[in-house]
Amino acid sequence: MTEKIIVATRKSQLALAQARAFLRALAEHHAGLVIEELHVVTTGDKIQDRALNEIGGKGLFIKEIEEALLAGSADVAIHSLKDVPAELAPSLAIGCIPLREDPRDVLVSRSGQKLMELPSGAKLGTSSLRRRVQIARVRPDLEIVPLRGNVDTRLRKVSEGVVDAIVLARAGLVRLGLADRATEILEPEVSLPAVGQGALAVELRTGDQRTLSLLAPMVHAETAIAVAAERGVMQAVGGSCQLPVAAYAIRQGPELWLRGFFADADGSNPRSREARAPLPRDEAEAHRFGVELGRALGAG
Repeated sequence: MTEKIIVATRKSQLALAQARAFLRALAEHHAGLVIEELHVVTTGDKIQDRALNEIGGKGLFIKEIEEALLAGSADVAIHSLKDVPAELAPSLAIGCIPLREDPRDVLVSRSGQKLMELPSGAKLGTSSLRRRVQIARVRPDLEIVPLRGNVDTRLRKVSEGVVDAIVLARAGLVRLGLADRATEILEPEVSLPAVGQGALAVELRTGDQRTLSLLAPMVHAETAIAVAAERGVMQAVGGSCQLPVAAYAIRQGPELWLRGFFADADGSNPRSREARAPLPRDEAEAHRFGVELGRALGAG
């Protein structure tokens, strides 16, 4: 019997690239699997003239996609995990976290200069509060200006001189075949990544065992545990696009190393915490570990 799934995704170039890469890999595990794409325009796609923190925060890029899932128009939805709020609708669940792409941020500069080489007063474009606050800590002399748009749009604004540099996720460049456009990879000590950055979340309706079993070969347990810890941090501090929050977890031998960053809504009172723990046995244990670190961050 032929299996078929309908997959909802944003229709941006990056969203389609990452969804199709996942689906190609999924199809290799299921001979004859029929895959149909449902392209959805989200609120975040429609509003491009304001920063994300001004128009509602997390969920802007998934609300309409989740509505398609709930209506039965799609069987699964593929999101960038960093766009997914800490709390999901009760009837929806993340059924698969595949292998993560490089989660680090990168700098792309027009001159080819690295972050610490940019001249004082240079314009750096980003609409991420997380990036804005962290970059300002190491380069307070730069003019950090709002910059929305897809990856191509932001790269073009650098080339045209609208800004001197931008910061964006390396994962997006890699998935678009544009990794060589990065001037510099920013290590987590400079710009701690967004929660779940570089990872995908494949969402489905709770109780849909057929689809869950189809997704099972694509689950990457180490990534799932790491991002569960990061999402625990986000949940503990009430993370959203209105708050500068970052978290990054990696396995180091038998331990999970978790780093977190948080600041007030206006960027003041930035603070960092880190902790190590024996590698969690499952996502629930990792999440609890993240919540503990997040509470320490939130307490200031």
